[in-house]
Amino acid sequence: MTGLAPLACVAAALAAALLVRPPPALPARPRPARPPRALIALLAAGPCLLVPRVGALLAIAAGATWAGVALWRQHRRRRRAVEVADRVLETCEVLAGELAAGQPPGAALDRAAGIWSPLAPVAAAFRVGGDVPASLRLVAGEVEGARDLAVVAAAWQVAHRTGQGLAVTVERLTDSLRAAAATRRVVAGELASARSTARLVAGLPVLALAMGSGAGGDPWGFLLGTTAGLACLTGGLALGFAGLWWIESIARDAETRA
Repeated sequence: MTGLAPLACVAAALAAALLVRPPPALPARPRPARPPRALIALLAAGPCLLVPRVGALLAIAAGATWAGVALWRQHRRRRRAVEVADRVLETCEVLAGELAAGQPPGAALDRAAGIWSPLAPVAAAFRVGGDVPASLRLVAGEVEGARDLAVVAAAWQVAHRTGQGLAVTVERLTDSLRAAAATRRVVAGELASARSTARLVAGLPVLALAMGSGAGGDPWGFLLGTTAGLACLTGGLALGFAGLWWIESIARDAETRA
């Protein structure tokens, strides 16, 4: 255990230092002085120096928690991006319908902005005679999952430069986006089984530990009470999270190419 004590202390100190947000630059008014981050890190490392075993367990728990939260945030970002892509397709369908019905582009943009609020700056740019394609590209770059708006911007720009009807261009673009969305749904459905299998495999060691405890063994005592057990626990958690991260990276790359 003594060999893990310095590593545990350093890890706990770094975790405590990273959890403390730095003060904002150029504060509007003076604020009470905060203790330096180095002092907070030293106070966090104090218990590790006194109880190395507890410090090692805390360091392992902190690392596992950070990895789990990172994977959960990545999952939430992916879900939000899918929802945004669906909203973009919906607004494109509304825009195509309004233009096909004979509405002017400004009214069509206002209707689309009423359905999806991030398009409000685009509608405002049209009203003041601004660059609508540039506004669409700006929204596509700022909102995660709205990359299809860059294609809408290109279609808008081509329609105005060539004189081709904007309604026909947006309608064809909407059909293309609808087909791409269907392809993405098929890819997401195929990847869902791979993600579920990876999570199941990652959870199997917990089931094995429960079965070992029920059979009269003491796997938890070995993992949490011995130096070799802590090393095995650290390596197992690291490999498990690395596998989940690898699967998510492959799936994200496949979704991006779809």
